[in-house]
Amino acid sequence: MRQEMVMAALGLTLSVGAVLAQSDPVKEREDLMKANQKGADLVVAMMQGKAPYDAKVVDAAFQQWADTAQKLPGLFPEGSQTGGDNRASSKIWVNKKDFDEKSAAFGKAVADNRAKAIGSLDGLRSAIPTVGNGCDNCHKEYRLSRH
Repeated sequence: MRQEMVMAALGLTLSVGAVLAQSDPVKEREDLMKANQKGADLVVAMMQGKAPYDAKVVDAAFQQWADTAQKLPGLFPEGSQTGGDNRASSKIWVNKKDFDEKSAAFGKAVADNRAKAIGSLDGLRSAIPTVGNGCDNCHKEYRLSRH
């Protein structure tokens, strides 16, 4: 009986820890941006001829970006302005509607260009500038520089 109670307590502790980890919007934003960058690095290497074109890798990068566009607006609740490696500008909370619209525009750019990018290296080369502009439109206004 005692072992069952210990196991139940451990399970509860792990569950609470998982919920707490999931409720850290700064960490979630950081993780999304790191995953986005990883995908960008892979597709840019393909575009530059430094890696072979791989439609599955391209599709995975586009899926990551689509997930980011969907999740990002909800990851800036009041009170998440600081912490971690937070590069979010305070302008996000001042002009949340514009930020959300730019996230949606990024998602649209990803969706509109995904099939083309998955289709061929030339399609990828054609798609990435539009997707990159979607990133830049938000980053220019709402991401702080490291300097």
